Formats: sequence, structure tokens, C-alpha cells
Amino acid sequence: MKNKLLFYSLFIFAALFLFVSCGVNAKEDGIKINVGPEPKTIDPTLNNAVDGSIYIQHAFEGLATRDKENKITSGVAERWDISEDGLTYTFYIRENAKWSDGQKITADDFVYSWRRAVDPKTAAEYAYQFEPVLNAMDINAGKKPVESLGIRAIDENTLEVQLATPTAYFIELAAFPTFYPLREDIIEEYGDDWTLSPETYIGNGPFILTERRTDDSLVMEKNTNYWNADSIIPQKLVFVLMQNETAAMAGIKDGSLHFSRTPPLSDMETLQNEGLMYISPYIGTYYYCLNWTNRTLRDIRVRKALALAIDRNYIVKEVTKGGQVPAAAWVPNGISDTEDADGDFRKVGGDYYSVKDEDLQKNVEEAKRLLAEAGYPEGRGFPVIEFKSNAGNHIPIFEAIQQMWKEYLNIDSTVSQEEWATFQTTRLHKEFVIARHGWIGDYNDPMTFLGVFLSYSAQNDGGYSNKAYDDNLKIAMSTIDQKVRMEAMHKAEDVLMGDMGLIPIYFYTEPLMVSKKLSGVVYDPLGWHKFFYAKLAE
Repeated sequence: MKNKLLFYSLFIFAALFLFVSCGVNAKEDGIKINVGPEPKTIDPTLNNAVDGSIYIQHAFEGLATRDKENKITSGVAERWDISEDGLTYTFYIRENAKWSDGQKITADDFVYSWRRAVDPKTAAEYAYQFEPVLNAMDINAGKKPVESLGIRAIDENTLEVQLATPTAYFIELAAFPTFYPLREDIIEEYGDDWTLSPETYIGNGPFILTERRTDDSLVMEKNTNYWNADSIIPQKLVFVLMQNETAAMAGIKDGSLHFSRTPPLSDMETLQNEGLMYISPYIGTYYYCLNWTNRTLRDIRVRKALALAIDRNYIVKEVTKGGQVPAAAWVPNGISDTEDADGDFRKVGGDYYSVKDEDLQKNVEEAKRLLAEAGYPEGRGFPVIEFKSNAGNHIPIFEAIQQMWKEYLNIDSTVSQEEWATFQTTRLHKEFVIARHGWIGDYNDPMTFLGVFLSYSAQNDGGYSNKAYDDNLKIAMSTIDQKVRMEAMHKAEDVLMGDMGLIPIYFYTEPLMVSKKLSGVVYDPLGWHKFFYAKLAE
């Protein structure tokens, strides 16, 4: 039996290795990129993952976009006006903005897309991002018709957006994939299948999808109809769809892959020494999602005990080894604030528990006390915890935490792995006790993190709910006074962490495997790396 398993494992590895190695050495074959396995979707409205966003932003563009320095700049809209009260935005669409099939982009393409996103029938997880737009949440709740959304086409090139409240970060939202334009004629004809074929996946971005092979690859070529096509350097991008860190590393080393987001944890030091690793800043938090419908986890003492009985310094130094920072809060470093401490929200807010090495034993003693108080002295009678995750580096991270919970609290846990798309559905439907999770900012404002745990957010996979939390965020969303906003958002985070609504593990960096031949990549701290200007050396 062991021989059969060994043969099978070698066969799978060989197949993956041959896939990334076969016939890809010629420069004209394009830049080979691995950012993940088969995505759940590449529909801008329905996507909820970083890998999906990377594919989508190469095929689409919003009213605003980001430049080489990741600063917001004009996209499909060449300019915009904002009313004095901050409630009316008027966007002026470029005359030369076209779809990849040559058809002109109009204001109605945005009207259709935004209405589709907030329509409850669409069930878009990112519908809550439209909350600033007039009537969006009432529409999403089924209380008003989609036609009442605060967006209208004044004429072919002029789009007017009415907000419910002034929103300081609205232009940042306009660059987010859920706000991209869509072709009504395509989607109405082909339904959910419109993303599955190059003939129907019509975008307006720098690249056009030319091949779509499920569980294999997405091939994109330069879109000559893109309004700014002259600035785009690569003629061809090949997104290799797989989640196999070992095969990806082999591809980087032999030159058959040029970029990968998934370095093997055990080889991080070697990759750095060989000059094949780039550690990118990454505004995000790796955390464990807690199912609030679970009877055991509903006890705050249990949630706090589990959170305190983790040696985060061991995780980042001995397991992940990519410069990650132990997390003692939800909003990570790098998010702007208007107060002191260099304008960083995390520096202003501070930690909610100590992550210092010397305080670990105190944390463990407090965890033991809380668990005993909850009725589980020395872990006796505590149910076995099932931890769910997709495959990859998440497993060795949990195995370390699993051992800590056993050693410090005497509680047992099991691991259940699922394929990526299946796992996303599992979390969405709350079919877990504890699940690995991570959140990367969508824009540089604390709301991109705090909004996740609103009681009505579709991204709130654990089902956390606290009226005080929601109320503070409502204050933050109803004003453009940055001092008032930040004060309300700090109070909201106080509530969330006081409830231990999640278990933060670490603040991300993003270790990337990058070929020495590849240059010109725009590394995005939000994780949406762009290959618009990428080059391969001879």
C-alpha cells in the first residue's frame, strides 16, 4: 500500500512539474504567473478573493484605477467632479474608452453593473461595499427596487452617483472590481456561464482573455482596444492555475515559471539566499474565523482562552519565516489614521493583548483560568475542535497551534482540508467550527477591515453581531470629518476585540517567488500585483 501511495504521489508531482515546464522557455510564450488554483469565479461582481481580483484587474478597469505607485488615478473616467456637500459625484467617461470587442463603453454599462451588484438575486458578497450609494442597502435587503439605486446615466459619457452620506474613500471604491462596468447584453444572454469562454468574457482592461482552461490556465493577451494600450508592455500573460508549492518552486528555479505567490515554508531561507524571493508589504491580517452559532465558542471565556494560548512569535519565526508580525488586533499596520503616531491606525490603537515573548506564560496562565471558569478545568470535558482549511501553508501553521492548545490547555483538535473553491463555500455557509481566514485591504482606510464584521456583511463568515459595533461604524460612515470617523472606528475595534470576535494570528507580509529574469511588476500592498509593465530579460 505504501508503495502505491508513493507511486501516486510521484506521479502527481511529475504531472504538475511537466505542466509548468513544458514548452514555456521562449520569451514569446509570455510571462508565466501562478497566483493560485482554479478561482471560484472571475466575475467582477461575484469575486471575493485576491487571486480572482488579480485576474479581473488585468481584464477590466473601473472609473478610477491605480498607477505604478499604487496611487488612485483616472481610469475609464478621465475626470470627476464632487459636490460641495460630498453627496454627488459626476464622472466623465473617456471618448476612447472601449470594450475589448471594440464597442464603446457608456455610462449605462456602470448603471447595469452596480444595480446587478446590489440586487439581492445576485447574492454578491461584496454588495455591502455599495453602502455609501443612495438606497443600496435597502435594495440589497429587498426593500426597494434596483432602479432606485443612486446612479444614473446623464448621457453616454456622463455618470452621476448620489451618495447616502459623504464617504471619504469613495474614489478608492470606484477602483474596486465590484464597481467595474459590465456588458448587459453578454450577461443576459449567457447568464453565469459568461466568464467561462474567451468569446463571452468581454472586458475593458489592458488584456483580453484568449484561452480559458479549467484547472489549467488563463491566457491573456494585450488588448489593443484599451484606451491606454500604448503603456502596456507584455504581449501575453499565462496564469498557471495550481496550488502546489513544490512544483511552483521547481518552475521558478528552472525558468518555466516567472512569478508565484506560494513559496514552500520550509524553503523560504533557501529561496532568499538564491535571490528568488521578494517580500512585499501586504496590508492584511491572517486570522481564525470563529463560528458564532457553535455553543462552545459562544462563551467569551473560551474564545479568549483560545486566543491567548498561541505563541505567535513562534509561528512567525519558525513556521512562516516571511517577516510577518504577531497580531494583537484586527486592523493591521499600514492603514492610515488622522491622529499621531505617523498617521497609522494600528499605532494609535495599540495592542489588545501582549505578544511579547516574555509575556507568553502570563497569557497561558490567563487562558487556563478562563477555560476553567468556563467549566473546562485543565481542558476536561472540552469538545474536540474541528479546524477547516484549504491545503497549503495553512496546515503547518495550524499544526503548530494545535500542539500549543494541547500543551497549554489540554484540548484536542482535528484538521479537515478542502479544495479552495469548496472551502470558500464552506465558510460562507458556516459549515465549520474554526476556519482559517485572511483579509487583505481593498483600499487604504480602516473601514476596509472593520466593515467585514458588520452584522449584515456577507464577508462576516463567522456570524459575529454586536449592535454597539454596527452603531460606531454607522457614525464613521456618515461623515467625512476624519477625526470623528477615526474615533468611531477605534471604538468599534474596541468592541470587536473585547468580544474576541476573531482570533488574530499575524499581520501579513507577502513572500513571493520571482524569477531573476522578471522585472517591472507593480507590487501592491493590497495584494493585487499588476503585470502591466512587466518584462522578461533575454
